[in-house]
Amino acid sequence: MGPGGGSGWPRTLGRANTLRMARTPSHPVDPLFPRRWSPRAMDGRAVSREQVLTLLEAARWAPSGGNGQPWRFVWAGRDTPAFAALLDALVPANQAWAHRAGALVLVAAKVVRDDGAPAGSARFDAGAAWGSLALQGTLSGLAVHAMGGFDHQKARAAAGLPDGVEPQVIVAVGHQGPPDLLAEKDRAREQPNDRLPLEAIAFEGRFGG
Repeated sequence: MGPGGGSGWPRTLGRANTLRMARTPSHPVDPLFPRRWSPRAMDGRAVSREQVLTLLEAARWAPSGGNGQPWRFVWAGRDTPAFAALLDALVPANQAWAHRAGALVLVAAKVVRDDGAPAGSARFDAGAAWGSLALQGTLSGLAVHAMGGFDHQKARAAAGLPDGVEPQVIVAVGHQGPPDLLAEKDRAREQPNDRLPLEAIAFEGRFGG
């Protein structure tokens, strides 16, 4: 069964998710997981409001500790002042390609609960929400790429984040374009990468065992 509930891949999958190298899981998983990757080459076309809201809706249903739902999102479509402000927060190496995204999404975590106590799993939970967003991006035929390379103070100011809410990543969302849109140093990286073998990261009974 495909992730859309029928046979084969959902019809929404498009060029943004066409792999340039084989990814073969070592154990049975839904094809959605190895199919997802993080392209940089985006063609500058707009992403609709409804497309972005679909990604955020998927993120809304992520699991969280105590159902605290600490994830917060600030997004902006291209050719808007808010997009320019988030783009300006990125390091130059990310600006060089992310300016062609159709939208930028700041993923933040509410690290202080309403009662003033620290929300210990907030960052972990925001990561789970990002994972759901990324997988929905694959299902929607969009290129989705999270970036940790940004100025946190600029991002906080651009998004108007209150105290107790911390920026985690900025996500570029767009329609995938050809690798030649990228700077030469980035073109060789424009393909899905592999993963460490399961035995290098998962241990039964004891770490390293």
